[in-house]
Amino acid sequence: MQVKLLVDGGSMKPGPALSQKLGPLGIPMNNVITKINEATKSFNGLKVPVELDIDASTKDFDVKVFSPPVSELLKKELGIEKGSGAQKKIQVGNASIEQIIALAKTKSQNLLCRDFRSAVKTIVGTCVSLGILIDNKPASEIEKEIDAGKYDKEINAMKTETSEEKKKELDEYFSKIKKEQEKILQQEQAAKESEEAKTETAETAPEKKK
Repeated sequence: MQVKLLVDGGSMKPGPALSQKLGPLGIPMNNVITKINEATKSFNGLKVPVELDIDASTKDFDVKVFSPPVSELLKKELGIEKGSGAQKKIQVGNASIEQIIALAKTKSQNLLCRDFRSAVKTIVGTCVSLGILIDNKPASEIEKEIDAGKYDKEINAMKTETSEEKKKELDEYFSKIKKEQEKILQQEQAAKESEEAKTETAETAPEKKK
């Protein structure tokens, strides 16, 4: 039988979901966890899809490790903990097209894409969902530029190295974006607190005598 799991790479811990699946088979959970952690240690800090192939009669099992989801790879690549949640307003990272191409190479065998360009666009699409800029632009704009052929040279060459000069440029641009976003959020928070204070004052104010 097969058991599919999504685990923390290299640091899986016991949990009810696993015990419910393995308990009836009489397979020691600690043995499974140790083997999974050993097999996924190279993906430390990422969520990793794992499949257990279990022989119920002998209680032997094999661990198959699959490539982490695109979102997890992007977050690790850019050093971010989570996506935006408000993509049109808040951006959480600024990737280079070369980084996107590198991730497309990593995931291309697992993606149901007709060609490498489509694999690159799949990574870009995830950037849209997470709120990640690419080459200082919204990822949705990069999608259109890929369709227009702007990045054909980089994609066809599978260029994966970002120059130090470009990295610096991307970091400086995103630093400005972060400051602007923080300013907007502070203004919104101040406006919200002001509105709440007005509402509270109105609710607690004594009624005027008739």
